[in-house]
Amino acid sequence: MNRKTLALPALAGLLAPVLVACGASNGGSGGGGDIVVGTTDQFVATEDAPAPFDPAFAYDTGAWNVLRQTVQTLMHVPRGSGAPVPEAAEKCGFTDKVSQSYRCTLRDGLTFADGTPVTAKDVKFSIERVLDIKSDNGTAALLAGIDTIEPKGDKEVVFHLKTPDATFPYKLSTPVAGILSKAKYDGQKLRDGFAIDGSGPYTVRVDHDGDRVTRAVFTKNPKYKGDIKLRNEKVELRSFADADAMGKAFDADEIDVMARAMSPDQIKDLTDKPKESVKLTEVPGLEIRYLGFNTEHPSVKDKAVRQAMAAVVDRGQIAGKVYGSTAQPLYSLIPSSIAGHTNSFFNRYGEPNARQAAEILRKADVSTPVKLTLHYTTDHYGPGTAKEFEALRGQLNATRLFDVTVKGVEWSKFRPAQKRGDYAVYGLGWFPDFPDPDNYIAPFLDADNFLNTPYANNVVRAQLIPASRREADRTAAAGTFARMQDIVATDVPVLPLWQGKQYVAAQADVSGVEWALNTSSDLQLWELGRGGA
Repeated sequence: MNRKTLALPALAGLLAPVLVACGASNGGSGGGGDIVVGTTDQFVATEDAPAPFDPAFAYDTGAWNVLRQTVQTLMHVPRGSGAPVPEAAEKCGFTDKVSQSYRCTLRDGLTFADGTPVTAKDVKFSIERVLDIKSDNGTAALLAGIDTIEPKGDKEVVFHLKTPDATFPYKLSTPVAGILSKAKYDGQKLRDGFAIDGSGPYTVRVDHDGDRVTRAVFTKNPKYKGDIKLRNEKVELRSFADADAMGKAFDADEIDVMARAMSPDQIKDLTDKPKESVKLTEVPGLEIRYLGFNTEHPSVKDKAVRQAMAAVVDRGQIAGKVYGSTAQPLYSLIPSSIAGHTNSFFNRYGEPNARQAAEILRKADVSTPVKLTLHYTTDHYGPGTAKEFEALRGQLNATRLFDVTVKGVEWSKFRPAQKRGDYAVYGLGWFPDFPDPDNYIAPFLDADNFLNTPYANNVVRAQLIPASRREADRTAAAGTFARMQDIVATDVPVLPLWQGKQYVAAQADVSGVEWALNTSSDLQLWELGRGGA
């Protein structure tokens, strides 16, 4: 694999974390012992999502952050981001010039945590299992480009792709491509509950209260063989209902680290009034937020309605008043820090303009005010989401072209309803599976996509996405990505709102914080330690 050609130049200047405040005093969990990390991610087993930690189903950042510690992948994105490097594999690379045949050789002595050898047949089983189950969560779409998987003995496996795909090494670094044991996982159905078995750097014990996880305790896996270097023996990930509850536990020294997701108020407070005992670290982020549409719903089926919304939404007001310095306006699905970004929505609609929106609706013969309900999740993206949707309602209703109400729903109910198409308009965030422009396009516009959207553009699916993946030099695909962004701005199946930064707060005696969260918001708990790095 030519790693130079897969690197993303636009990220080169983003990957040095910024230390906002630091001090020298000890704190957190009594100043020693196991490291305790707080998160507001919720892990719930429901009838619609009975297997939140099964790699064939899990497709949200929180669940992936549990899987990354425990289930090994052939490749992984190294510290500081960049092109994927071998993890469970000793070496991997394309064997042809068109990026359509990919070969990996496993490390010597690789075993699952129970001591069972990991073989090329386990790799084949694990990935074919994802494709066979094909859950409605959109997970299998990441691997849908695989035609056949060919084990060669115990250590070598060759992936034959349907079409060229230079992003394939990134896809092998995601938990969906996690290596599983046939003894622990059924090849044709999901594994219900919270149990996880793999060959990753940690084993895990999951504590739960009924159907809701309260904590996950990760213990160093003595049988682990891979590329990751662990800087601790044990880490606990503790789930909190919201950022305020997480903050109170942090102030009381019950946890050592506040990770995903601190509130804008917490970040502002620690920035404006730094504490000697606390380190606040800004980590480059690639998160985006957007409105999605069920384009078959009567209220938004006419794209003029969606275009009119795009013409009046004031992204700057939302970013500035709700999120402050932690967000900036976004005018494309691809964020400005990724190669291939263009300001397609600004180029088409300019500054918020109610007259322009009125003209769009008039030409389409759409009666006003257009009545809409905007749905958002109350417990997945932090406390700013409710304020954001109140601001959106105010902006849209102020034009008198819309009659908007907003409704908040907890994530365990919100996501299944969104996938079913129950909502005409809904708010979601996206943390990239890997830092490539393809991962801001295909999950929204390709077949079997993450949104389960009825919107389909055959030019994008059949021509432009495949064309972009043929380019091993990702910058060479910029023109193709520009065309797709322009199509999104014209049809508005999604409406980008803002892109965010991310922060981690830690007690001063915790080291490695600057590496514990990468640009894709992946937790790398193995980076955390006590004292010097």
